[in-house]
Amino acid sequence: MSGIAFIVSAPSGSGKTTLCKMAADRFPDLRISVSYTTRKPRHGEVNGVDYWFVDEETFAAMVERGEFLEYADVYGKRYGTSRKDLEDLLEKGVSVILEIDVQGAAKVREKLEGGVFVFVLPPSLKAAEERLVARGKDTTEEIRRRLGIAAGEIKRAVDYDYIVINDDLRRAFEEFSAVITAEKSRSCRMAGKLKELFGGLVG
Repeated sequence: MSGIAFIVSAPSGSGKTTLCKMAADRFPDLRISVSYTTRKPRHGEVNGVDYWFVDEETFAAMVERGEFLEYADVYGKRYGTSRKDLEDLLEKGVSVILEIDVQGAAKVREKLEGGVFVFVLPPSLKAAEERLVARGKDTTEEIRRRLGIAAGEIKRAVDYDYIVINDDLRRAFEEFSAVITAEKSRSCRMAGKLKELFGGLVG
């Protein structure tokens, strides 16, 4: 069985990253894609673990060589997903979570077959604001800008296969896990396993 690409988008303050990390811990064959970005590392972030941190020149050269499955400008910085990194994992049977914004998700939908698209929502924009303030990583101006963008992103939620509302982390995680489990069991993905187990009985 080849791996599954789970494309996860969310407005800032939705808890998307926390849910994705919890899922990677639960499912041994699931990894989180490490994107490339031109932004500076935040305190505690590790190169190659949280992101691949590169300068503008390096990123532009990767774009020129066609190395990205998708890339986008977000809050004035550039983010991109390596096509080769993703394809290598999927071919090995490893499923991958791509945490990308709605711009990137739209590009992936055009280029990648079999992707599963999940949109994570906060219970309200007020709750998103409170979470952003609590994490203490952004200035007041940055939070205001993120919330403004979030309003537009929420309108795109209906374009996704699944919507998870993160009003309670434990419940939201169980919903997200259920999506992953169900997608792994789709009959179209189980064809190879069926033939392995039952041979000629399967057409």
